[in-house]
Amino acid sequence: MIYIIDRPITKEFLQTLAEERFGDMVKAVVDIEGAVMALGGELHADEEAALLEKGAKQEHLWGINIYIDPAREQSVEFDSMINIRPRQGNRSRNVEDAEIRDKILSIVKQLIP
Repeated sequence: MIYIIDRPITKEFLQTLAEERFGDMVKAVVDIEGAVMALGGELHADEEAALLEKGAKQEHLWGINIYIDPAREQSVEFDSMINIRPRQGNRSRNVEDAEIRDKILSIVKQLIP
């Protein structure tokens, strides 16, 4: 099941999602324009499709992985196939633009306090 998150969730909910799929992480797609994110998909593309169905624009959607282990230095990993966008200047799986990464982190921090 894919969840569209538009208000804060608990870390316990995130933990449950992680345990259901990958154990220590959750795939997410963040809409930097709408300040929402989709969680719970097996693939970033599934979450991207759910947001597109809700009216999001593809150029505002970025795939990330959220790790739930507090001992991990970096809890957000900017790595997804949906991030490869040469027409937007992003030629790798990583989010290359620092401003976009900052927007993503801000939204993640708002939705997962």
